[in-house]
Formats: sequence, C-alpha cells, structure tokens
Amino acid sequence: MVKMTRSKTFQAYLPSCHRTYSCIHCRAHLANHDELISKSFQGSQGRAYLFNSVVNVGCGPAEERVLLTGLHAVADIYCENCKTTLGWKYEHAFESSQKYKEGKFIIELAHMIKDNGWD
Repeated sequence: MVKMTRSKTFQAYLPSCHRTYSCIHCRAHLANHDELISKSFQGSQGRAYLFNSVVNVGCGPAEERVLLTGLHAVADIYCENCKTTLGWKYEHAFESSQKYKEGKFIIELAHMIKDNGWD
C-alpha cells in the first residue's frame, strides 16, 4: 500500500530589513518595494501597482483582454498561500508603446498591505 502525503507549500520570505508588500488576507509576502515600477495603474477593484517581480504568486492561463491601454494577453495571478486573486501578469502587449509591461505584474491595492519599515 502506498501512503499519499500532501506536499508542503513553501513560501518565500523577503528580507525584514526592506519595505515589503504582503497579501492583506494572509500576510504572505508579495513584493519588495524596490521592485515597484509604478503606482499609476487601475485594476478591476480600484488602484493597482505595477511590479517588476513578485513572490508567493501563482499564475493562471493567459487570455486576451482589452484593458484601458489596449489589447493585452494577461494571466490572472493569485496568492499561493490563500488562493485569492491579486491582479494579473502581462504576458504580451500588442501595441509597441505598451511592450514595457511584458513580464510585469499588477497587484491591486485592495489585496495588499505594507509591511516592514514604513514609518
């Protein structure tokens, strides 16, 4: 008889000496402040930030969506710990002026909280 065990989900922890953003629902670290590109984005639930890289985030399948800045191929991203949808990843931009977004991540402010050293 083979005993089945559930695999452990490992969570990345960002250095506590840096300002970080965490999931508001479970406090899993999401991004280092140094990875923030822009605060001037709009998500489906209000303001959102654009990040160069994130941690503890899973990615769904890419699909084409018409966003405020045109047609993009995007994939929803979710917290690996609590599975809450956080925003999306830009997989492909169809307009040349939007190519800088490719491979970058949008996280909506409604789903994140500031942690570590924001005083």
